[in-house]
Amino acid sequence: MTFPMSKAVFRHAFAAMTIALVGLVATTPAVQAATPNCIGRASDTWIYISVDGVRNAAGQIAATLYADDSSRFLVKNGSLYVARTPAVAGVTRFCLFVPHPAVYAIAIYHDEDNSGTINRGGLLGIPTEGFGFSNNPPTIASLPAFRSVRLNVSKPNLATTIHLSYP
Repeated sequence: MTFPMSKAVFRHAFAAMTIALVGLVATTPAVQAATPNCIGRASDTWIYISVDGVRNAAGQIAATLYADDSSRFLVKNGSLYVARTPAVAGVTRFCLFVPHPAVYAIAIYHDEDNSGTINRGGLLGIPTEGFGFSNNPPTIASLPAFRSVRLNVSKPNLATTIHLSYP
């Protein structure tokens, strides 16, 4: 048994379904595009990082994020977090979440043996794996000064390149 539907009722029902479908289709990609596939603790702010000079695809690239606090820079348990991504020979590219727009410092190292820490050797504890910092300060004679690695992440979707140095 069928029930006749007036043209007005049909048009109203069709319009409501169309609006619902268009709304669903229109909002779904926007939500996906708003949050990229980044590493680290999810947030609404991120930075794209290219790490160049990666000598091989062994292990991982570790990115350590520091708040704008010189007393915590390169100190054990001083970072906000460490995020890791597989190493790609030549250039490793990834997206890193940061908590919110602010000034940060980023230290990178190539964890070639997947040990979870940067390997050091000799009496002075010089790194034996590749490393680099935001803003690419010179590191020939010593670790960089905190002021030289400060990076202003003022909004999402910014990009930076960090050069690795190997001993």
